[in-house]
Amino acid sequence: MRIGELAALLGVSTRTVRHYHHQGVLPEPPRLANGYREYGMRDAVALARVRRLVELGLSLDEARDVIAEDRSRELPEILAEIDADLAAQEREIRLRRARLAEVLRRAEDGGLGPDDTASPDLLAFLGRVHLPASPAAAWDRDLLVLVDSMSAVPDRERMFGFLDTMAADPEVTARGREFYRRLDDLADAEPGDPRVAPLARLLADYSVEHVLSDQPGLPAWDPHQLEPFLDGLAPAQAEVVRQATRLIAARLTRSTARRPPA
Repeated sequence: MRIGELAALLGVSTRTVRHYHHQGVLPEPPRLANGYREYGMRDAVALARVRRLVELGLSLDEARDVIAEDRSRELPEILAEIDADLAAQEREIRLRRARLAEVLRRAEDGGLGPDDTASPDLLAFLGRVHLPASPAAAWDRDLLVLVDSMSAVPDRERMFGFLDTMAADPEVTARGREFYRRLDDLADAEPGDPRVAPLARLLADYSVEHVLSDQPGLPAWDPHQLEPFLDGLAPAQAEVVRQATRLIAARLTRSTARRPPA
């Protein structure tokens, strides 16, 4: 098959395939006498593996090492591994749908509401911070409304104390606007765009080092809880948030494990 057929089979663009070739992640077959490159089943499996590794948050350098190791493995073994991973994803999707069903149930019961039912604290906070006219900022604002509607009063008070501290720091607000701008730049990009992983790492690094590090006793959290709310973002933007939340969760877990008992 040609590059367009390979890309269509895995649901990516030919630009993404060529980017993986350029980065040395995906082996590029030699040209035939007619000038075209012919891709086979092993190429399709390798591309599927790259996509999954990127979804899991691996860098392209790390993915390159995995794909290189796969060249010495039998194709049925790799396919069996992919099938097992898909089965795990299927279970994970069912869990996410169950969580989403709970959100919908609460919405139908009146537990969630639009801005006119948001708490006075949230409306006052949004009036103070003046979020930029940005699609990414609008999504963040809608997520705040949702969290505000679902939170118990003590949790809501703690959240707004935390947000007010952030809003009072000019460096944090300036960095936040820069993150929104870079997310907006990814509105038309593929999830495998080379700008995704660096932005996710930068967002995670900044959040852990300059924001969350000042919040002692943060509970462990599941990054999959955010998954149902990523539909409002473009694919590459959602991938930034997905990777960043995984990195933050992993670092908070390590930090909690190192913390001595009280």
